[in-house]
Amino acid sequence: MNFEQLEYLKEVVETKSMSIAAKNLHVTQSAISQSISLLEKEFGIQLFKRSRNGTIPTDEGKDIIAKVLEILKKADELKEEIQSLTSSYNGELKIATVPSIFMTYLPKALSKFKKDFPQIKVTIIEMDNREVIEEVNLEKVDLGLIALFNPVEQRFAEQITFHSLHSQGTFNVIVPNDSVLAFSKELELIDIKEYPFVIYGKNFYKNLIEDFEKKYGLLNVIFRSTNSEVIKKAVSEGIGISLFSSLMLIDDPYLESGRIVSIPLTGYPLNFNLSFGGIYSKSRSQSRLIKKFLEYFEV
Repeated sequence: MNFEQLEYLKEVVETKSMSIAAKNLHVTQSAISQSISLLEKEFGIQLFKRSRNGTIPTDEGKDIIAKVLEILKKADELKEEIQSLTSSYNGELKIATVPSIFMTYLPKALSKFKKDFPQIKVTIIEMDNREVIEEVNLEKVDLGLIALFNPVEQRFAEQITFHSLHSQGTFNVIVPNDSVLAFSKELELIDIKEYPFVIYGKNFYKNLIEDFEKKYGLLNVIFRSTNSEVIKKAVSEGIGISLFSSLMLIDDPYLESGRIVSIPLTGYPLNFNLSFGGIYSKSRSQSRLIKKFLEYFEV
């Protein structure tokens, strides 16, 4: 028995498939099968059985597999402890982030992190959600900070780890303070679709309202901008109304001064909460540094 065999076993347990496990680990299926067979011979019991639900542990195998997973967990903890004892944090951290996190949580977390680790060079790039996920998948950045429409249904590539920031947001309509809409307690997109819109972002809101527009017709969009301040200025001047996540309106000077009014948006298609989190590749050499940085969002 060796750690490679145990890693093979763990992957089969998680994927319920020897073929998928082999693909994920970049080995042949026969290598996985032979490894499992050797373990079964060594342990003297059958570890897995094939069923309509895939390759699943036998009743006898469950107890052995539970102990194997515990061994692997302890081995990972030992590796991390050894790494922390033998090396200090160093290098560079490249971060891609959506604007809502960039404007709110990130500055505070980064300020605290830099005080503790001034030797770490941090580079930040602002992008939309799709671009952030793509940059992380291609390993062009170390960490991606994103908003999720449905965390339960969201699926990432096998090598990507998701870390929740334990924060949620809703959608709001922002309108000028002298608009008749400013007296509304809540609004639905279908009731305001004829109003002139100034839309923020390249793809985020576009993707959200595409299905709506196919069903109910196009919104009356005057212009789009990736500059949130331009959008809020345009709204305050009465040029149009806009859509923002509640996170992007925290401590907002336009809102606090009363130049714009924020109204909750309900109903199709934005009647759900956004969840925020970080994603990074498990194979990234800076994974230990990434985990440390993410801790600063929870302080």
